[in-house]
Amino acid sequence: MKKQTFDPITLEILWRRLVSIVDEADASVARTAFSSLLRDAHDYTCMFTDSRGQELVQGTFCTPGQAGAMALGVKKIIQSMPLDSYKEGDVFIVNDPWLLAGHLNDVCVLSPIFFKEKPVAFTACVFHHSDIGGRVSSDNREVFEEGIYIPVTRLYDAGVLNEDLLNMIRWNVRTPEEVTGDIRSQVAANHVCAEKIIEMMAEENLTTLDDLADEIISRTETSMRAAIEKIPDGTYPHRGVIEGAGSRPDIHIQLAVTVDGSDIHVDFAGTSSQVDWGVNVVYNFTYAYVFMAVKSAFDPDIPINEGAIRPVHMTAPEGSIINCRFPAAVAARMQVGHFMTEMVFNALGQATPDRVIAGSGGTPAQTNILYGKRGSGKPWHTMIIRGGGMGASLNMDGHHCAIFPANGANTPVEILESDTPLIVKERGLVMDSGGPGRQRGGIGRQMTLQVPTAEECDGTPPGRTTIAVQAGRFVYPPDGIFKGRPGALARFLKNGEPADPSGLTFLDPGDVISFVSAGGGGYGDPKERDPEAVLKDVQFGYVSVEQAKAVYQVVIDPETLALDLDATQTLRHKPKGV
Repeated sequence: MKKQTFDPITLEILWRRLVSIVDEADASVARTAFSSLLRDAHDYTCMFTDSRGQELVQGTFCTPGQAGAMALGVKKIIQSMPLDSYKEGDVFIVNDPWLLAGHLNDVCVLSPIFFKEKPVAFTACVFHHSDIGGRVSSDNREVFEEGIYIPVTRLYDAGVLNEDLLNMIRWNVRTPEEVTGDIRSQVAANHVCAEKIIEMMAEENLTTLDDLADEIISRTETSMRAAIEKIPDGTYPHRGVIEGAGSRPDIHIQLAVTVDGSDIHVDFAGTSSQVDWGVNVVYNFTYAYVFMAVKSAFDPDIPINEGAIRPVHMTAPEGSIINCRFPAAVAARMQVGHFMTEMVFNALGQATPDRVIAGSGGTPAQTNILYGKRGSGKPWHTMIIRGGGMGASLNMDGHHCAIFPANGANTPVEILESDTPLIVKERGLVMDSGGPGRQRGGIGRQMTLQVPTAEECDGTPPGRTTIAVQAGRFVYPPDGIFKGRPGALARFLKNGEPADPSGLTFLDPGDVISFVSAGGGGYGDPKERDPEAVLKDVQFGYVSVEQAKAVYQVVIDPETLALDLDATQTLRHKPKGV
């Protein structure tokens, strides 16, 4: 059959339509998902591939860790079975961490799309399910402790639901209505995507999507290679340190980024070996955040599909913490995996300092899993993701409360209080937490929760509440770059006292916990920051009058909050030691 070609205008129209189709499937999740982690924090990703499993389009608002890992894993799943073995109405479910997005909570639902009785594409979505059973703690030693493990299995066989499988999942989780409801939301999202693809193919008189996919993927690869070619050839090494939670030893990440024409290769030889607690990272998840660093720094506007992936290569020693072997514990893999973007930035900053950002307080995402029972005895379970200050860049201050690089959203107070018996006592920005610099790091935030007492619950307080903290930046703050200063450290407090952020924390009625997210690192010398910008920071409550003078060397009247420009110029030009 002759290969179909597309003129540039038609190609652009079809591409935009494909994006809108995935975004419509994405929107259906927000309308149908049960968990607030999905509806509000947006911890899910929708995508579809051509008939060969090559990623064609992903949702506009997706999580890079899921999306990047899916691009590798979904293709492997699809190619593991002959194309003619798929049946119309089939739906597969899988949460194998090594095959997909790195931990059991990320459950993938995959569906073939049939047009004129032939499989022409596949659609998939990954949801982070708040509960997948198991012992919810980052100090587990093996993946078997972390929940139910689902290999690639038919959830629907030619349109017939596998009730036994769904029932098995239901009996292995704490909140079965929420989990099974979210699985049905995934099936619905795939259905929306498939329905719209079929509609488009009929209207455009297409017999296959593969020709269109080849054109889109080829053009994307050309653009991605052109972006990489702008980076000076060479090898750029970096050695980073990630704190071990509690009393655990630090983790060392050794990488060398080699740019060779239009190809880029990241080698992690020398990186620490996998550990006996839950921060181990599978290859796919590591690759996802390596790819994100290259893609976001050098051409964020290029479409993300198979073509964008092809020029970015990675090697990592098997058995290392960023390419762990089964059955390593992986539930808190973001505590290490999220740092890969920052590590690549630090390496490439040697070649292109104008294209990278300082360390971010939302790296890793500050994740808290909370569960217990209400006064009525009904179990509840939720997960909240909290952002910190984002690192500053050459021309911009860091954003506040950004979940970077994970691209999630902060859960609203109203939703948290409606889903749980917890009371939010305080939430706000933390003054002086952003790393000083010519461009200031983003501001961190504090959130204080209380388990209600009997008086606050009409005499029926909840039972013991359990919290699993998966976070970081308690020891090493987000670094500033090019003379920028680090952001403030994260903190975890119980009843006003520092608490151990590793393992599980138990709360009784009346107990109070506070999560303080780190601020982002600064970019450039803080003494070069525009005094007017420092004045606005003080007026907005981001920077104190004291820090403005001591660090930025900007003098502001503490009573009127007026800028004293003469005193500032005198202070900034004062000889050292005087």
